[in-house]
Amino acid sequence: MAGFEGFEKRLELNFSGDDPAAVAGGRVDLGLRRLGFESLEKVLHAVQCTVVSAVANHYFDAYVLSESSLFVYPTKIIIKTCGTTQLLKSIRPLLGYAADMGLILCGCRYTRGSFIFPNSQPYPHTSFREEVNYLENKLPNTLIYRKATVMDSSDSDHHQWHAFTASDGTHFVSDEIYTVEVCMTELDPVLARKFFRRPNCEYSGDMDGKEMTAMTGIGDITPNAIICDYGFDPCGYSMNGVDMDRYSTIHVTPEDGFSYASFEWVGPGCDGLGEVLKKVAKVFRPATMSVATTGAGREVWTRVKSALEPMGLKCRSVAADDFPAVGSVVFQTFATRRN
Repeated sequence: MAGFEGFEKRLELNFSGDDPAAVAGGRVDLGLRRLGFESLEKVLHAVQCTVVSAVANHYFDAYVLSESSLFVYPTKIIIKTCGTTQLLKSIRPLLGYAADMGLILCGCRYTRGSFIFPNSQPYPHTSFREEVNYLENKLPNTLIYRKATVMDSSDSDHHQWHAFTASDGTHFVSDEIYTVEVCMTELDPVLARKFFRRPNCEYSGDMDGKEMTAMTGIGDITPNAIICDYGFDPCGYSMNGVDMDRYSTIHVTPEDGFSYASFEWVGPGCDGLGEVLKKVAKVFRPATMSVATTGAGREVWTRVKSALEPMGLKCRSVAADDFPAVGSVVFQTFATRRN
């Protein structure tokens, strides 16, 4: 029997509309944030996951899911799910709800690593080619600028990067904002044990998550963030960090033989990236690690390399490509000398 698939699928949909306040204001009652919880549940039912915890601020809503995370902004929604979820099946209901609100899809981004258990994935995630075909058929024809690429690693089959983007030509990611997506495998076994619930533990998932956050050092990675965390039974961990209009998220599958952790962060500029990545590597001490940065420019690879190599992770490969509307994607893989 295959183990649990830790590698996530990530879908980001961007919308435009007639209400300028929905674009700039970020108020709770505007744009996609007007979606009722029952509507969100229907979207997640199509994906095959549920909400386990949530937090919100002036700018967006953040949900911890039974399989990863959901972020809802007035004109942007991000869903990240692991396991055997059917993430792309969220597109059709989301586009329907958005249309009812007068919102028009102007950009789409889909990314993921290489699955540990690819044969366990259901349609439409049986292959990247199938995923791209599904996206091509479900997205409106107005998204005329499209690109799909697999960024290869010469070091590990499990650290390839799959990226698809589509844009109508009006949506562009700000040069001041970038996204970093980190995938880690073969976690240090001693550190991974911290993400198992204690035998006969009577804590709730929320309480257990707070304990895991505190004892692992995760709370120090983005110290200004409000953290919403959850510990799963018998093991596993998820958190969303909310910092004004930016988020961070971590998901951990700690079992021996297929241990995995992910970290995602939306950052302003690149000045703090190196320190954040050092903290992440220290918390998990993985044997293999990949870092995909989107929108930070191609030169970001030197910052990532100089941050991680002193942590005992040697850079094994670097690949870069440009995508419509989102800019450069830089994909790097790292491994310890023992690997």
